[in-house]
Amino acid sequence: MAISTLARRKATTFLSSRFLYSTSKYSFSLTRGYASGSDENDVVVIGGGPGGYVAAIKAAQLGLKTTCIEKRGTLGGTCLNVGCIPSKALLHSSHMFHEAQHSFANHGVKFSSVEVDLPAMMAQKDKAVSNLTRGIEGLFKKNKVNYVKGYGKLLSPSEVSVDTIDGDNTIVKGKNIIIATGSDVKSLPGITIDEKRIVSSTGALALTEIPKKLVVIGAGYIGLEMGSVWGRLGSEVTVVEFAADIVPTMDGEVRKQFQCALEKQKMKFMLKTKVVSVDTAGDGVKLTLEPASGGDQTILEADVVLVSAGRVPFTSGLGLDKIGVETDKAGRILVNKRFASNVPGVYAIGDVIPGPMLAHKAEEDGVACVEFIAGKEGHVDYDMVPGVVYTHPEVASVGKTEEQVKSLGVDYRVGKFPFLANSRAKAIDDAEGLVKILAEKETDKILGVHIMSPNAGELIHEAVLALQYGASSEDIARTCHAHPTMSEALKEAAMATYDKPIHM
Repeated sequence: MAISTLARRKATTFLSSRFLYSTSKYSFSLTRGYASGSDENDVVVIGGGPGGYVAAIKAAQLGLKTTCIEKRGTLGGTCLNVGCIPSKALLHSSHMFHEAQHSFANHGVKFSSVEVDLPAMMAQKDKAVSNLTRGIEGLFKKNKVNYVKGYGKLLSPSEVSVDTIDGDNTIVKGKNIIIATGSDVKSLPGITIDEKRIVSSTGALALTEIPKKLVVIGAGYIGLEMGSVWGRLGSEVTVVEFAADIVPTMDGEVRKQFQCALEKQKMKFMLKTKVVSVDTAGDGVKLTLEPASGGDQTILEADVVLVSAGRVPFTSGLGLDKIGVETDKAGRILVNKRFASNVPGVYAIGDVIPGPMLAHKAEEDGVACVEFIAGKEGHVDYDMVPGVVYTHPEVASVGKTEEQVKSLGVDYRVGKFPFLANSRAKAIDDAEGLVKILAEKETDKILGVHIMSPNAGELIHEAVLALQYGASSEDIARTCHAHPTMSEALKEAAMATYDKPIHM
């Protein structure tokens, strides 16, 4: 059952040498700061999203006098207010409606009719958001984090000017300033988002009517999730994507199965397609499209268009240029392995620095950054950050895809197990998907895990832990898993990687 000595040695070396995206020319000595008794803070965090509020709480827990500045007026950032949380609320509600329409009768639960109460669905979503934002404010009070509501911009490496939401202005001083302002919707040339007929993810979370025809521009995580929500509620959904594939970062084999699953749900895809223009002159919206490589143009009509072409770091208007903070062409702040910018005392985390634009990655950044400021050692390994698409079935992954492993020239094995052979999945009549494990051939060390299934976002964390500690596929295969559970599919895929599965 024990992992091989070679694999452990590799894992130990990897864990001890991990570092963040950085620019090697930046290297600063850090001193631990404590409250001086004046109005100066040890840590000032600009931004109250998942990275910012977590950093603020952790700083306070480490004994540092801390202030968090948030322009929205409610904590939680894009994720909690108009992103991760409300989208998951609608994904769950729409899934319940879809199940009531299509699956309940198979389980002996029958209705004479079922209908959508959209205002009630939106109210449930809004209640979840408000409860959670108030919860973070409670955590600030518990941990004695000072909370300033307003737009903060840097005056110097130790001063932040805040235009408060009540119209005043105040100066917040800090020995260390952490920029955690997150990201914003990426716009497309010639397309104006009005949050009514042409919407971002924010507007897609607040539609007052179910559109008959919804066009989604972009086949990434957010576009597929929001398309899934409105598709379940009755919209005819067409996804337009410039690239040749949906979710290009996903393992190729899993991606193909995922697209098939979405097509079964009547989601249409127009890949290798470019949006040339959008016309809102009439009652609806007309999109002019052409092949990505050029060719004849076509017209696609919609009631609502969702622009979901990615996100960009929110770093403009913060005064970075005024104090000389260096950024790259994309506007991301360049930091060293301690999250320090080229300006001593100024740090950055989350979506404003290179790396995955994910809430949980930002949280890890925030904790590690504050630990460095406090004189401790922090770390984040971006290779171990899981990604999840919260459709149904969900798709979750961690580590390398098969394409990445091949490009590295590593000899590897693949183990797969379908949920059609999993007893729990069959019992609940929800067995679409698979588990796929990639392991190094010589050492059996796991390189990547990809899961498509109901609740894949929960199942993936066993794999994350395995990769984090350099486990082999045999380690998972020889670990007892409760029966009947969906997680047994991961065990069987591990068995298929190093030997043979039992139930296939």
